[in-house]
Amino acid sequence: MGDELKDPVECHSGYEYAERPVALHWQGQRLEIEAVEAEWRIPGGHCFRVRTANGRKFELFYGELYDEWRINEL
Repeated sequence: MGDELKDPVECHSGYEYAERPVALHWQGQRLEIEAVEAEWRIPGGHCFRVRTANGRKFELFYGELYDEWRINEL
């Protein structure tokens, strides 16, 4: 698990929360998301595979039940 911030992922939210991630906070740094390479829904959540501006890749999971983000570096 990454940082223990309240909102470790910054999102664009339209008609629902967590529509598209735009930045994430990881190991004390704010990393801008350059591309969402994949996204999918699972029961109780929304997942994204993203690439940051510096080329790092992460998988993001937003759990709707607990209103919580999980971040894993790939």
